[in-house]
Parts: sequence; structure tokens; C-alpha cells
Amino acid sequence: MTQLTTIIPDKLRLFIGDDVPQNYYEDTYVKHIKPVYAVALPVTHEEVQALVQFAIEEDLKILARGAGTGVAGAQVPIEGNELIIDLNQMNRILELDEETLTLSVEPGALVGDIHNYVESKGYFYPPDPASKHSTIGGNVATNAGGLRAVKYGTTRDYIREMTVVLPSGEEMTLGSKNIKSSSGYDMKDLFIGSEGTLGITTEIKLKLIPLPKASVSILLAFDTVQEATDATLAILTSGADPSGVELFERQALRYAEQNLGYPLKSQVGDAYLLMTLDGNDQSDLTVRAGLIEKIAKETALESHVLTKEEALKNWALRDNILLGLTVFTEFELLDEVVPINKFAELIEATKQMQEKHGLNVLNFGHAGDGNVHTLLMKDDLSEDEWTNRRAALLKDLYQKVADLGGLPSAEHGIGIVKKEYMESMTADVNLKYMRAIKQVFDPDNRLNPGKVF
Repeated sequence: MTQLTTIIPDKLRLFIGDDVPQNYYEDTYVKHIKPVYAVALPVTHEEVQALVQFAIEEDLKILARGAGTGVAGAQVPIEGNELIIDLNQMNRILELDEETLTLSVEPGALVGDIHNYVESKGYFYPPDPASKHSTIGGNVATNAGGLRAVKYGTTRDYIREMTVVLPSGEEMTLGSKNIKSSSGYDMKDLFIGSEGTLGITTEIKLKLIPLPKASVSILLAFDTVQEATDATLAILTSGADPSGVELFERQALRYAEQNLGYPLKSQVGDAYLLMTLDGNDQSDLTVRAGLIEKIAKETALESHVLTKEEALKNWALRDNILLGLTVFTEFELLDEVVPINKFAELIEATKQMQEKHGLNVLNFGHAGDGNVHTLLMKDDLSEDEWTNRRAALLKDLYQKVADLGGLPSAEHGIGIVKKEYMESMTADVNLKYMRAIKQVFDPDNRLNPGKVF
């Protein structure tokens, strides 16, 4: 019989039983994680295949894991005795094909490293999640969106080809370097966003585009969130074509300011829009920035065209909202999405729920694509109060999301944290065929069981 130590002979890449490091049992949203069989850190596609075959022989469940930055519990064991395949050491950038504008990478490559590499070569990988230390494999698993989705789309739009290992141990190539395809079912898009329930990705070919030659960031301050979201709709229909439009409340920003030790450029108002315009023609960029300035004069308290240094610092504040919260308090992060014209209505509804349930609620998010990051704050509540009030508010919140034509997750995934809400918001026939697809690829329910639905 095959032994794990035969597949992974390096003791620094294999932890069995009591030797599994504590960090694999820690998660912000899932408590009391049960012990796993082992954690293996492969460095080749062949090792991944061998690990899957070992799990089949020993009848073990498998969880694929990257940087562990997920916030929906998709990477967390829930049954006990699982084999965790941690892919973070498969982190190489393999090849840049400048003729097809394709970058081949392993799943453990960090998104921030990919950005730095391609931009040094004059190219651009647009998906830009706030967590730059997340892995590209994790981004594929959740179809991560990020700050530039309003103009450029999500991870799904930049995957040309994937190599995956199926729960059977078989290898499958999904997609190709071809730009167009009308050749059978689109298997690649089925796997993107599947949260590790259908296969384990071992190589990804990313689509690149030329790096925009110029960009400018603009910060607008408003009295209210409603005014900020009204301005967002006006900006999106103005022809300004921003690559990102981020909204955040003063109260949420306060934690980032405390954590980084410097203030936002504007210190007036209760809501802010931070946006970037990019392109290849500076004069065109100036005209588009002028459109935003014109809109801002009608409702904004302040408008700032940021210098390069100011832009770096202000975007860092936006990116550090969650990190700041982690330092100072306990919270639950959501990532619901609604049609963009319902963004303001959803945020206003969360404020009404705050009063109804006695739970502090903050919001920030991608105003340009309707993706709200609602934060439920524990503050000084007891565990029982926190649990009960949170459950009641979440029930109301997801009902409101459904009423507005929205969905429970835009980019973080369902995992186990949002399962009950997905099931209540998804038609039975849709769930029926999702489960049927899972059964086709994973009849033994071996890969990441109990997640999504």
C-alpha cells in the first residue's frame, strides 16, 4: 500500500495526525474545527495526483487549500479525518507567452506577485482582490472580483485554460489558448467558482492585456451613503468609464486609519467614493476626470484628484479596512450583491436592520458593480447576544437581497457560512442540477464535502 511519506518524503511538507500545525484549525468564521488525517504540501502536479489516489485507497475526504484567506469556510474541514492538500508551495510563475498574451502559473502563486511580474513586463492582469496575498488558485475557486471588476470583469474573464486533477485522480484540461470556442460544453467556466468541490487546479493560463499607460484616482466625500450611491450611478452613465468605484463609510474607514496611522485625504462627510480612471490617452483621461468633477459639484462635499503618492496611501486605507477591523474588534464580513441601481436601497435597509436588531452594521464595497461588503460588528455583546442578534439580522438581510433580485455571494463564495441562505435563495431545480453535476464528477463525495449546497 502507498504511504504518504513515499509521496511526500520531505518532513517540512507533510504533517500527519498530532503534527498538523495549529493554523489549519483556525478560522475567523468557523469554530471547533475537528482534527484532520494529515496536511500535505505538494510541489508538482504528479504529487497532487498521487495524493488523490492515496485518499481514494484510504477512503479519505480531501480539501484543497491555498493561502487560507477565504472568508466563507470553504477551506475548513467539517467532518474530521480529512486529507488537506495545501497548494501554497506550488507557487511558480511558469511562462509568459507574449504572442498569445498568456501567463502560465501554478495555483499557489500570489495575486500580488502576479500583478508585479506582469506589470514589470508591460502587461496587465486586471482582477484585483483587496487581499493581494490570496492565491490565484483560491481566486479561481471563488471567481474573485475585486476593485476593478466594474470595467474589466472578474477572474472568470481572464482564465484561458486550467489543468485540474479530478476526485478520481484523472487529469483534465479545461479551456485552451484559443480566444473563441463553440466546441461543446464550456467545462472551464463550470469549474471556476466551484470552491474546490469538483477538482483540484494544478496549473492556470491567464489572459493578459496591455498595461494602461496612464491612470488617475479621484476621492469624493458626501454627507450620506445615499448621495454617494446616487453619484455612482451618475458616474457610471456619464461616459467616464472608471475601472473601479469603491464606497466606504466613515465609521468603517476609522479602523484603517488607526491601523495605518494616517488619515484619508478628506475628513468631511460620512461616505466616500474612491475611484480610478485608466487608459492610454492622457487628454482623454482629463476629459473623463472632468465629467466626474462636474457630477461631484452637484452633491459632493469635497472632490480631490489625487497625486500618485496620495493615491497609493488612500487606496491602502481602502484595502486595510478589514485588517484594521481585525486588529480592533470581532466582526462578520458579508459579500452580497444586488443590481447596481439597488445598491443604495440595500445599504439603507441594513441601517434599519441595525436599529431593529441592536447590532452595529457598517458597509463598504464595490459600488460600481453592486457588491456590498456588509460588516456585522460584535462590539461588546456577549456570545449569546452576538449569536442570536446576528442570526436574526442575517435572515432579514438575505431576504432583502432576494427581494432586490440579488445573490448571497459576489466574490467570496458560499463555503459553509452561507449555505442555508444560498439554499433558500436558489430555485429547487437549480440546486437539483448542481447536485447532479457534483455527483457526476465526485460520486463518492470525496472533494470538499458539505460545501456550497
